[in-house]
Amino acid sequence: MALKKKPVKGMKDMLPAEMQVRDYVTGLIKETYKSFGFSPIETPCVEHIENLCSKQGGDNEKLIFKIMKRGEKLDLQRAESESDVTDSGLRYDLTVPLSRFYSNHANDLPSPFKALQIGSVWRADQPQRGRFRQFVQCDIDILGEAGCLAEIELILATTTLLGKLNFSDFKVRINERRILKAMALYSGFAEEQFDLVFIILDKMDKIGWDGVKAELAEAGFDQERVERYVAMFTEMESSGDGLCYLEEKLAGTLEEDVIDNLRMIQASVEATKAGQFELAFDPTLVRGMSYYTGTIFEIEMPQFGSSVAGGGRYDRMIGKFTGKDVPACGFSIGFERIITILMEQGFEIPGNSGKKAYLVEKKMPKEKLCEVLKEAKAEREKGTQVLVTLMNKNKKFQKEQLMKEGYTEFREFFNR
Repeated sequence: MALKKKPVKGMKDMLPAEMQVRDYVTGLIKETYKSFGFSPIETPCVEHIENLCSKQGGDNEKLIFKIMKRGEKLDLQRAESESDVTDSGLRYDLTVPLSRFYSNHANDLPSPFKALQIGSVWRADQPQRGRFRQFVQCDIDILGEAGCLAEIELILATTTLLGKLNFSDFKVRINERRILKAMALYSGFAEEQFDLVFIILDKMDKIGWDGVKAELAEAGFDQERVERYVAMFTEMESSGDGLCYLEEKLAGTLEEDVIDNLRMIQASVEATKAGQFELAFDPTLVRGMSYYTGTIFEIEMPQFGSSVAGGGRYDRMIGKFTGKDVPACGFSIGFERIITILMEQGFEIPGNSGKKAYLVEKKMPKEKLCEVLKEAKAEREKGTQVLVTLMNKNKKFQKEQLMKEGYTEFREFFNR
């Protein structure tokens, strides 16, 4: 059987030019998030299958790369179901592993705990621009903080990072799952119908309000309830102040602190943000994960045409491990999408100039080669990146290739 030189579909090899950008962005992420008090942690890429299939990951649970049992635990001849041959899988995100991690180590961690995770995750998805089957996620989470300070810090940290990468004029959309539920309840939908209603609402930006009405009707919902539901969104938009409209409209249905929390988040972020971006309340923002319980948010960039970061509050996930709920809120930046944008824009790493390449002619005498290596050592001690390599016959092409990797200065050493 012939060996294949291309990577598996949905996964990619990374050339040195991209790796330099990825390493730079990773370093900037760590530096920025640490300045906000987040502590780096690491969890295994393999997770218990029970945790991955706990109905907390939405559609991602359909995309798990499952791992068969090993050794004597695997008995294919007696297997009657998938559970007989599978006991683990590759993680599809970092939130479920974080919840397991925290439930296992809570006594050894401060409260609240601000966690930073960067690592690969795997989903058996259909690959497309900025979406792969193996990709890096970058999450920050605050565990044990019930107040809206958690949301404020997460938004400020993430937008500060994007500003350091020279992104501006992006939009942070914010909503509340309790608002979504209160609006559905006010319209007359039963609680068991909420998820279907929200799935259809989530399509609004693609199908418009007429499309939302049509799909709700097609799903069998009463026309009066559908009209009442959609009317709230259009009335809210024309009111000029959506939060004030909802505060009056949903009085008695919506918990009193919800609107106040959103106002506090908006005011605090606007007063202390770094860089230029818009923070906007968006009542149509849904976020697909079923584990969200409160505030949800996304970041949209015109350069990508869709969200490049998202997150929200998930106060009930850790309780499924421990039996006691713990307030939790997180923000995940789309690392691969950010890298895609930067590579397409020809991003240049700040301060990446001054890389030197020493091209050494073949069959260099030992004494002369040692002189070159000592000079390279002295330059490296000054902090300069120096490559010592043999000179190719086609020096022009060799230099062109090295220039693509950021080398700007060349020295040639000959055997004479």
